[in-house]
Amino acid sequence: METKEERIAKRHRLRDERMKATPGYKVFSVIFTIGYPFVAIFTTLISGVLALISGISRGMAWVASGGKSR
Repeated sequence: METKEERIAKRHRLRDERMKATPGYKVFSVIFTIGYPFVAIFTTLISGVLALISGISRGMAWVASGGKSR
């Protein structure tokens, strides 16, 4: 006889297999795989721009304070 945990695990496994067989899952998987590098590059570029702007802002604050550090 199956335990409750085994029945739940079996039900989840069957649900996952059915989901992965759908066309929508397959299309999403391909699009995600192709798009991921673009998202990573975009994130890196935006982080770099924000770091540059932050550095400029900190420099301007340092100059405005008369060269005093925190």
